[in-house]
Amino acid sequence: MRHHHRLSSFALFVVAILGLAAYSPVASARQSQKSSHVSTQTIWIKRQLRAAWIATVVNVNWPSAPGLTVNQQQQELIRMLDASKQMGMNAVILQIRPTDDTFYPSTINPWSKYLTGTPGKNPGYDPLAFAINAAHARNLELHAWFNPYRVSMDTNLSALAATSWARLNPQYVISYGGKLWYDPGQPAVRKHVVDSIVEVVRNYDIDAVHFDDYFYPYPSGSTDFPDNATYQTYGAGQFPVKADWRRSNVNTLVREVSTAIKQTKSYVKFGISPFGIWRNRSTDPTGSDTSGFQAYDGIYADARTWIRQGWLDYIAPQIYWSFGFTPAAYEKLVSWWTTEVRGYRVKLYIGHGAYKIGNDTAAWDNPDELPNQLAYNLQFPETMGSMLYNIDSVTANPLGLRDRLTGDIWRYPALVDPYPWLDSTAPSAPNAIATTRSASGVRVDWTSTAGDDTAFAVYRFGQGEPVNLADPAKILVVQRATTATTQSYLDTRAVAGVAYTYVVTALDRLHNESPASNALSVPAQ
Repeated sequence: MRHHHRLSSFALFVVAILGLAAYSPVASARQSQKSSHVSTQTIWIKRQLRAAWIATVVNVNWPSAPGLTVNQQQQELIRMLDASKQMGMNAVILQIRPTDDTFYPSTINPWSKYLTGTPGKNPGYDPLAFAINAAHARNLELHAWFNPYRVSMDTNLSALAATSWARLNPQYVISYGGKLWYDPGQPAVRKHVVDSIVEVVRNYDIDAVHFDDYFYPYPSGSTDFPDNATYQTYGAGQFPVKADWRRSNVNTLVREVSTAIKQTKSYVKFGISPFGIWRNRSTDPTGSDTSGFQAYDGIYADARTWIRQGWLDYIAPQIYWSFGFTPAAYEKLVSWWTTEVRGYRVKLYIGHGAYKIGNDTAAWDNPDELPNQLAYNLQFPETMGSMLYNIDSVTANPLGLRDRLTGDIWRYPALVDPYPWLDSTAPSAPNAIATTRSASGVRVDWTSTAGDDTAFAVYRFGQGEPVNLADPAKILVVQRATTATTQSYLDTRAVAGVAYTYVVTALDRLHNESPASNALSVPAQ
């Protein structure tokens, strides 16, 4: 994660260090005012993406260090996935191409040094395949997170693996801001990025392709990104203003990636998590009421165009600031983004800066800040979920956040919202066949004609309660289908002496939900 401290009179400029955008301004921020923004009553939502980023660049989250054994790496990831499930999440965003390298065997890019400590060295297993299987076993979506243009976190080209595309094609590499980058204006670079992504979409059962906020690099001092020769070759004739050409380069990549994903597997989603400010109102009257760094002008990321052109399935702006923060108030940005997506075929998720809790400005010393943000989102029907940066920051339970997610805010399971433009056909209802009470609880058995990419939701109702699938508090579990003919779930929370009614629904890979099965009752004992 990057930490940003530069504050100018015109804007807050960002220095990119690691994975997702945020800055920690030296200016003071006002405390969150719960009464003015959110209700004090917890509201549970049935359809809601709940996710955390798992960063691999410079071993931010996983693996915790390069060179761990295969078992150590796998156990670390299992603990993260178990924690995600326990906290009520239903997705993880795993960084699988942190620079121009991979966390999977590739014919295009070398193995990441963040696995073994040595660029290009085989770690002895397929981390992406392991991660997908482990995530899906817990009914967590896995969004494969790519960084398209970043080549290296330092400027030593010769330190890259001998098979690195950057070493083989140094004419496409630019040193800037202490790192190496691919030149986004080169058509060959764009093809390399698209090919790298298609390789994963074709070979792996991922649920989505994900980009964060890295496009053109964040400004490094007053030095402009040195791409003038490329501009003269490919852009000057059509774009008199270089900034317009740079935005066109990014837009073209986004469009081509979107098209390539859907041509390969139509059900794989494409989402981007841009920097939280598109443009300030002082620059553009249609921008947000903010005064921070502008992604449109600073890194040439035009999220508005991506939304309006229908290139994305979801957008998750990184709104890593607190309520009332003067340059970029959380509530103002959420409101602005909800207006941006309204009427367009795209889901809006909000990216939250969980890493700031307890160690940033005074506002983040308030244990209610991030819970208030999650509650505030519910006021807008366009906000369909949240992504938290990063997994370690959440599992560390800063100011009790993990406890509150587990015990209250995300107490009940949630289904990921469906994507009707990708698929809107619900599976058939399962056939509930038996309930059996024992000292361990109540076992529910059912059968289904659906495929093995389906999950099942088990609902429990008290005696005399009507079956109401809209009530998330009635969902006991959402679990992945197994290959067994008969599926089952053991309700260990069933209370002896209390009668219950159970129904089961089937969910396809895009979270369309079937009608309820036949109801099965278990008498009080």
